[in-house]
Amino acid sequence: MKKLRVGLIQHSCVADRALNIAKSTEGIREAVGKGARLAALQELHTSLYFCQEENVSNFDMAEPIPGPSTDAFSSLAKEMDIVIITSLFERRSAGLYHNTSVIIEHDGSIAGIYRKMHIPDDPAYYEKFYFTPGDLGFNPVETSVGTLGVMICWDQWYPEAARLMAMAGAELLIYPTAIGWDPDDTAEEQQRQRDAWITVQRAHAIANGLSSVSINRVGFEKSPVGTGGQVFWGSSFAVGPQGEFLAQASHDREETVIVDIEMQRTEEVRRNWPFLRDRRIDAYSDLTKRFLM
Repeated sequence: MKKLRVGLIQHSCVADRALNIAKSTEGIREAVGKGARLAALQELHTSLYFCQEENVSNFDMAEPIPGPSTDAFSSLAKEMDIVIITSLFERRSAGLYHNTSVIIEHDGSIAGIYRKMHIPDDPAYYEKFYFTPGDLGFNPVETSVGTLGVMICWDQWYPEAARLMAMAGAELLIYPTAIGWDPDDTAEEQQRQRDAWITVQRAHAIANGLSSVSINRVGFEKSPVGTGGQVFWGSSFAVGPQGEFLAQASHDREETVIVDIEMQRTEEVRRNWPFLRDRRIDAYSDLTKRFLM
């Protein structure tokens, strides 16, 4: 496939699961109407970002695979003839939960899953309380629209993750995301954070000669424990294999962004910038260590 049209579905979330699913569904239908063959949804798009607190009752939101979310989006994928990347709070077993993306084929079948590997534990992002680190590795999923290297949010800060996806044959990097600002931060600090988030992902694209897309939620979500809450900064975007911007959403609006990915650009760029060829694999053994001091 030389060109892949992708829909990035950026929306706000509320406490009503049905309304969140309706927003996701509406965005997918809009993307299909504009010719998209792949629709990518943001991280944990069926609920509020519940990790602002540590609350055992939130485990009630977790669901199995297959389950309610995969059933709903599998039916939609088959109806609309589109590949969908959805995100959910996976209940693997009693007391064992993951933050998981599910890649659904255009015929409604599950092509594969990815369990978030890097789990943060920061103020208002208490994910280690909820999520067991993924155990499936960095393995891209083969689909009818290409081999997709799906990762999730905090994974997007790690060059090792993107590199391993590229080495395993990913043709496109995809990052469902939930990231935002503390409303009490200065405007300057907020800008630095957002710029860093964009820059590191552009670097992954460049270093691996791959196009990359990131899908973030948007809007203010109040903290359930009375702290400042989070202003999710949207800004979903797509870049090409030299880090060039192909599309970018606003930081404060719900949008369905349509972007055409020129899949053959990877071959063209890697011929001129053969970073994979020139890697010194004989000198990288220390990367498996935590630190060198």
